[in-house]
Amino acid sequence: MAPVGVCAAMSLALAHCSSSNVDSRYGVAPSPRVVDPGEPVPKGGGTYRVGEPYVVGGRMYVPQYDPHYKAVGLASWYGDDFYGRYTANGEVFDMNSVSAAHPTMPLPSYARVTNLQNGRSLIVRVNDRGPYAHNRIIDLSMRAAHLLGLYHSGTALVRVEYVGPAPLEGSDDRVLAATLRENEPAPLPSTVRLARGPVFPPTPAAPAPAEILASASGHYPAPDPPIAQIMTGSAPGTTSDGDPSDADDTSQVLNGRGLY
Repeated sequence: MAPVGVCAAMSLALAHCSSSNVDSRYGVAPSPRVVDPGEPVPKGGGTYRVGEPYVVGGRMYVPQYDPHYKAVGLASWYGDDFYGRYTANGEVFDMNSVSAAHPTMPLPSYARVTNLQNGRSLIVRVNDRGPYAHNRIIDLSMRAAHLLGLYHSGTALVRVEYVGPAPLEGSDDRVLAATLRENEPAPLPSTVRLARGPVFPPTPAAPAPAEILASASGHYPAPDPPIAQIMTGSAPGTTSDGDPSDADDTSQVLNGRGLY
């Protein structure tokens, strides 16, 4: 995508205004890369966001707090093409974190993702917007895709359930990886005990749902290995296999993580 540097006044500014060409099928440009490949990604640093309705590829998405959200559909994943770029709530995407992108959940949130094809279940941190291709309902980080066993297939049929707001600061990767279960629902992060070391530095309590809504300003900057191996192993770097679908053009200019 070649630089052009635009942000429309009525657009959904998912992160920061980037200098990138906008894909005509979606009206979306990638956010700027602020951390180079291979460099460590800072954790936290984002804000709580909900946002106003927006259009991508001719389809309307309505971000909202829905404590009863549950959906079944296809999950995909994204990796090093977006490593080090801003997410929709101002964090920086790390493909080795246990995170995800969702079109409408408050950011950041916790969601339970269950792979209906192998029974694996995991809590992920939703801190980004997407996916917008092929009617997929969630886009997982590369590591989350490994844990759930859909890294090699690229997509899988999953059930996604809203769990609750996620804290803003610190890294929750260790505790989220420890929620991985097979043939039973992933437990809430607050109930998981790790063998050693803190999961979060001291952080203020997550706001109540009403406070999250009130804070939204509208626009905002080979087969998979067994669970025992993925819980302790590291995943190789690669890119997502998602291809843009043949969606209609949109007049809105958006600025976000990408098109998968």
